[in-house]
Amino acid sequence: MSARYRRRTAAAAVTGVAALLAVAGVSVTATAAPATAAVSVPRGLTISDGTRHVLVGGKSIDFGTVVRDLAWNPSGSKAAFVDGHGNLVVSNPDGSHRVTVAANPGNQTWSHPTWQVAAADRANGIPAKNNIIFAAKIHGSTVLERVKATSDHGKPAKISLYSDDPESGALPQTNNAWPNAGGAYGTAVYENTHTGEVYIRDDYLRQQGGALAKGSEPALAPDEEEVVFVRSVGGHDHLFVDDLTAGTNAVKDITPHATTDYTEPTWSPNGKTIAFRTPNGTYTVTRTAHGFGSPVKVSAHKGLPAYRG
Repeated sequence: MSARYRRRTAAAAVTGVAALLAVAGVSVTATAAPATAAVSVPRGLTISDGTRHVLVGGKSIDFGTVVRDLAWNPSGSKAAFVDGHGNLVVSNPDGSHRVTVAANPGNQTWSHPTWQVAAADRANGIPAKNNIIFAAKIHGSTVLERVKATSDHGKPAKISLYSDDPESGALPQTNNAWPNAGGAYGTAVYENTHTGEVYIRDDYLRQQGGALAKGSEPALAPDEEEVVFVRSVGGHDHLFVDDLTAGTNAVKDITPHATTDYTEPTWSPNGKTIAFRTPNGTYTVTRTAHGFGSPVKVSAHKGLPAYRG
């Protein structure tokens, strides 16, 4: 079975409803070089840089503790991050009312938490989800773990990964990192640092998934129909988008003229804009009638971009 067919099968499992995949994909192309003039920071865009200060709407907010890999829940009412002690923490948008969702037991490195939120599906007997998925490096091996977002010093559980294609063999259980969950069904994408591929996981009906494409640092679009990720081209990291609803030629380079590294992409809540990091600041690309436009610098601040819903 081809990798592309596995991708389409995995995408179909994401929604659990075939009608949601009937929407035609949007082609993604770009022709112009990055704009040099800075503009106003887009509403809802935040940037964390590993210090206690988070840039929110162009203003620096002191969270009162070190903030690493900040991610927002879908409503924007809560932030999840890894603190200076390596613990998984949830707080209000200004850093107040911090709760240690899970305490790092030591000798582990936790990174890149992401919210997995989905409503209950009583027809299929599926309960609501409100979890945080993150990567845990334990004795040199990185695995994906999950804990309830409402926990107080909860105990994370390892996520087991299963393939939706018997012919492709078992999915790698280690070297998995950079998880990103989204959409209405708790779907997640992640990278495997050993295979160099991006994977998708359906956590709705079958809890299975498969490889999508070569790349790293993936982010799932809010409608679960596209994945943006990083891939090296000609010595620089470019951004690619994989349209999960399309047939052939589904993977497109949306930054073909990159002359520096474009990394750590994230989608806006409406799916129209992708923010990302460069060595000289934060940029965005916005969807147009023909794909995506040219990269535009929105902040000189360098860090992990994230959108607050």
